[in-house]
Amino acid sequence: MEHIKKPEWLKINIGTNPRYTETKRIVDTHRLHTICSSGRCPNLGECWGKGTATFLIGGNICTRSCKFCNTPTGKPLPLDANEPGQVAESIRLMKLNHAVLTSVDRDDLPDLGAGHWVQTIQAIRQLNPGITLETLIPDFQGKEELIRQVTDTHPDIVSHNLETVRRLTPLVRSVARYDTSLRVIRLIADSGVTAKSGIMVGLGETIAEVEETMDDLLANGCQILTIGQYLQPTRKHYPVAAYITPEQFDSYKETALQKGFRLVESGPLVRSSYYAEKQIRQF
Repeated sequence: MEHIKKPEWLKINIGTNPRYTETKRIVDTHRLHTICSSGRCPNLGECWGKGTATFLIGGNICTRSCKFCNTPTGKPLPLDANEPGQVAESIRLMKLNHAVLTSVDRDDLPDLGAGHWVQTIQAIRQLNPGITLETLIPDFQGKEELIRQVTDTHPDIVSHNLETVRRLTPLVRSVARYDTSLRVIRLIADSGVTAKSGIMVGLGETIAEVEETMDDLLANGCQILTIGQYLQPTRKHYPVAAYITPEQFDSYKETALQKGFRLVESGPLVRSSYYAEKQIRQF
């Protein structure tokens, strides 16, 4: 596919400020992984500058090899028993009122990492009473008992990203299935927790396919939707098919709200945890 030049609206000035420096110091000192860094998030400078970060637990090596994702893939290291406490302490030092957790896929573990999720959430709450939490979970292979382990800790929001439209799912996701992800969303919603999901555009989808994806998410209880531009991490990853205009992102937001989503973040630089600390105040 022919390389497409990145438009002006996607050029970012990361910059630094004292809060960014302190956030980076805390993350580095505790040897933590963040999806901000491993996912090469374009909003890293903005979020770290505000003292917010999305913590990546379970290590930084994923057992899957999705063609859109920059997280290393391979055989993960054993789980770090100290990680839950380190994440909890970092959140305390950052003085966060709201924290976002995500993880790599750990298909190598008997419980696919669900127990580690529970331990981390419990450690965070013990050290940070009153904190609100969003958990961006993997699909846990669609296993209800494992998803329930996380939802039973009652995070304020539980998110699972559908990533793309049905037709493109086999091309860009290595193991995950479209219907499995919809099942995860349904299980989250049925647990009584606010369900959230995110998709990327610019992979070659049509407007009609995006709207069909919105309908599928709504039908399975999703209340919050994020829509952002896919950015190719390296030349080895899936190529960008199109850069979607800010006007089209605005149109997607209007359509999604009309269809019934309670909250929608839609824009070229939007990522799944973008403005998460603001979203929690609206629920």
